[in-house]
Amino acid sequence: MADLITTWATQVAESELAAELPRRWAHTRGVAERATEVRRLLGRNSDLLVAAATLHDVGYAPRLAVTGFHPLDGARFLRDEHGADERLVRLVANHSFALLEAEERGLRDELASEFPLLAEPLLVDALVYCDMTTTPGGGRTSAQERIAEIISRYGADSVVGRFIRRAAPEILSSVRRIEAALAAQPM
Repeated sequence: MADLITTWATQVAESELAAELPRRWAHTRGVAERATEVRRLLGRNSDLLVAAATLHDVGYAPRLAVTGFHPLDGARFLRDEHGADERLVRLVANHSFALLEAEERGLRDELASEFPLLAEPLLVDALVYCDMTTTPGGGRTSAQERIAEIISRYGADSVVGRFIRRAAPEILSSVRRIEAALAAQPM
């Protein structure tokens, strides 16, 4: 039964991203693949992680871009059009330290009040790890390389560039925690 959420998430993300944003869809598939690799850390939350990884960038879909801030647009879409699980919606809304980018965009209060951050650090860290160790094309990368790529793509002084530079220490800490947890757990 739990696998139903991952199947549903894949169908939704593919229908919104694959045709119009094939590169974003490739990234999404790579993030979901990372989630499948680390799911053993999450126990009963493993399917929730895979679903959140699959849906984390759905807000980039052109028809969903209301505010232009993909975590907020994606979370609203999942909540309003699909009645998605609240924890899933909150993970999508807050993935990869989105609250810091929301602040740069003047949307912090809106995001924080509508979709509070989950108080589940391992789950939050795992989603950061999956997103920030995946290239735009879906390949594997280090978090340092991913941060550098984002700055290069958007520019250091852009909204995204400012956000990612501010978020970098937190991103790197999340990734280190997941890498340590993976190393400590027997295969």
